[in-house]
Parts: sequence; C-alpha cells; structure tokens
Amino acid sequence: MKLGARTFKTGLAVVLALLLARIFNLPSPVFAGTSAALAMQPSIYRSYITLIEQIQGNVIGAILAIAFALAFGNDVLVIGMAAIILIMVHIQLKIDSSIPLSLATLIVLMETPGDEFFPYSLLRFLTIMLGVLAAFAVNISFFPPKYEKRLFASISELTNDILKWIRVTRQQSADHQKLKRTIEDLKDRLIKLDQLYLLFKEDRGLSIKKKFKDLRKLVLYRQMIQAAKSALNILKKQNQCEHVLEKISKESLQQISAIIFQLISNHEQLLMRYVDQVVPHHELEMDEYKYIRKELFVIYQTIRDLEDIIGKEAQLFQYFAAIMDYNEQLSHLELLLSRIEAYHENDKQNMYPV
Repeated sequence: MKLGARTFKTGLAVVLALLLARIFNLPSPVFAGTSAALAMQPSIYRSYITLIEQIQGNVIGAILAIAFALAFGNDVLVIGMAAIILIMVHIQLKIDSSIPLSLATLIVLMETPGDEFFPYSLLRFLTIMLGVLAAFAVNISFFPPKYEKRLFASISELTNDILKWIRVTRQQSADHQKLKRTIEDLKDRLIKLDQLYLLFKEDRGLSIKKKFKDLRKLVLYRQMIQAAKSALNILKKQNQCEHVLEKISKESLQQISAIIFQLISNHEQLLMRYVDQVVPHHELEMDEYKYIRKELFVIYQTIRDLEDIIGKEAQLFQYFAAIMDYNEQLSHLELLLSRIEAYHENDKQNMYPV
C-alpha cells in the first residue's frame, strides 16, 4: 500500500486546521478539520481555484443562512428550502465544487441557538474558512507536485508498451485475446495520461511568466501524447485487419513491416532525444518522413491494383491511413522538438523535464 503525497498533505492540513482552531479558541474545531479535508486538491492551481470558490460559496451560504434564520427561523423545513436555493445559486454561478462545504456552512449557521446567533455564526464561519486556508497553505508549501517529470515518464512508458506490442503483432507472435485486453488497458492509460497533462497545464497557469516560457513544452507534450495515440491506432488496425493482411503478398507485407519498424525506431529516438540521449539529425529525419509518405502511397496502389483484396479495400485503406497518420504525427513531433532544441541551444538544462 502506497502513501501518496496528496493523502499525506490532506492529513497534514487536517492537523494544521485543528491546531489553529484550538490556538484561536474557535468553537467546534471539527468544522475546520472537515473543511480542510474537503478543500485539498491535486494541484496548486486547483487549490487556488478551490480557495476562491470556497470563499465565494461560504459567503453565499452564510448570507442565506442569516437571511433565512432571521426571516423564517431555523425549522428543518426552512433549512431544507435554504439548501435548495443555495444549490441553485451555486449552479447558476458555476461554482458547483463548493456546494458540499457551503451546505455545511449553511446548516451549521442555521442550527446556531437564537440568542447567540450572530457571534456564534461568525465564529463558525471563520472556523470553516480556517480549514480552507490551511489546506491551501499546506498544498503550496509541502511537496508541490512535479507533474512534468511524471508526465514525461508516463508518456515514455506508455509509448514503449504500445511500440512493443506493434512489433509483436507485426511478427505475428501475439495472443489475440491477450492483445484485445491489452488494447483496452492502453486506452485507459491514455485517458489517465490526458488527465495528468491537464494537471500539468493547469499548474502553469498560476504564473504568467512561466506560462509563456513553457508554452513550447506544453505543445510538445501534447504532440507526444498525440503520437502515442496514433501508434495505438496502428495497433488496433493491425488487429482488426489481420484477415485482410493475410491476403497480401509476402513482399508487400515485408515492405509495410519495414516502414512500421522504421517509424517505431524514429519514435523511440525522438523521446530519447528530448532527454539528450540521442544526437539529432533533423534534416535527415524530415527527408525520411517525406520518403515514407510517397512509399506508402506506392505500396497501397500496388496492392489495390495487383492483389486479390476484393471487398476488403475499405479496411486496407483504413490501415494505410493509420500508418500515414502516424508518419505525419512523428514528422510534426520532429519539427516541434527541433524548434525547442534550437530555443534551448545554449541552455539545455531548462529543456529537460523538471
């Protein structure tokens, strides 16, 4: 069982909120601890947005609680009606994420005894906000997430797994049932990779200077993910078109395999280049992609015109389209990588994942 940074920080935020509530002698410190646990987020940017939304939501909840309590009392039906209106207001203002804590604020304040309503309401509101601030302080102070390193490591690992399976299927050594399950697993990992990319993108948004400085990296990582998706599409098409490929001559299959293996090799070298493990040959690589583009067209025409694939033309076209798209994605990745290498020519340390 692994203890994640977010889990540790949530516990730390709860402890900090409870301690501060006791130091300031605030009533019901449990509200500070609860709000701290609810406010903890996976990234600094989301913590900042949550802080703003929780402040807005809790102010709205406090105002509604005071208004309804003074106008209609604190009967359970009145509290229920106030909760409904609070939810509607939050949805209208698009701050849905703060609804749970705002509802807690509203209920806590409206349940305050009538003769001590105002002082207790203020203290309980401050107790809840103390928890939100404690969560934000912990998230920016302890173990700030390094999403860039995690993102590149995940891209490299997933890409290598996809390329490994493409090689196995091209050599006709794959177990079909296992391959089918593997493709579904790779799809799920791509979804998680997109989520990790979003967290990396969000954390850049807090600093305008960093936002523009790292824009090239953001585009590059997006293209790395797109290239991985294109490679996975080839794997899927190979599995779907296996019965079509069996009708193609051995010579044509060898030509297709040679191109795919070359693209796979290029893909691996592009990822290694980004961490300075391979020497770049930009012009040579771009010429190779142009050659592959022409060669694919020639091979497709030859198979279509001379080989027995009647009724299978559409599937064959989709397979070649997938290879062509992979070639284009790698060509674009080569272009982006060469530009970022040129930009960091005299400062390569700032190019690597941090």
